[in-house]
Amino acid sequence: MIKGLPKEIILFISLVFAQVFIFNNIQFSGLINPNVYVLFILLLPFSTPGWLLLLSSFFLGISVDIFSQTLGMHAFACVFMAALRPITLKILSTREGYIPNTSPRIADYGFIWFFRYAFVLIFFHHLALFYVDVFSFHGFFRTLLRVILSVTFTVIIVLIEQYLFERK
Repeated sequence: MIKGLPKEIILFISLVFAQVFIFNNIQFSGLINPNVYVLFILLLPFSTPGWLLLLSSFFLGISVDIFSQTLGMHAFACVFMAALRPITLKILSTREGYIPNTSPRIADYGFIWFFRYAFVLIFFHHLALFYVDVFSFHGFFRTLLRVILSVTFTVIIVLIEQYLFERK
């Protein structure tokens, strides 16, 4: 965990800046809002303690909140996603289990496993984020459409990132 700390810090900073300066400016009809900063939570090593997972997720979300002026919505969604991560990993566990000292990546666990893992967590993150944003069930189906389209777009970007930057 300590050995990979500089890499995790660089990933944290680069994803926050990419989100704030690039992806927050991408909006298609107000329905598609990619949130690729969640990749940080997805790629944390399996051995990350729960308290550190929640704390780093909070700081990730609050960092995006500060730059986006969104008053804790991203922090809430990130902590919610981080709380669901161990449950999701347990449900999606491979027969052999997880390789010690690794992170969830396509190169190690394959496309299908990573797609399921990323899709479930990104879906719940976006669900929490967008429903806290509207804070109402008025326009429920429009918000649900926004969640589905944004999840699809975000998952595609995350998968592209895995193939471009991750090597086995």
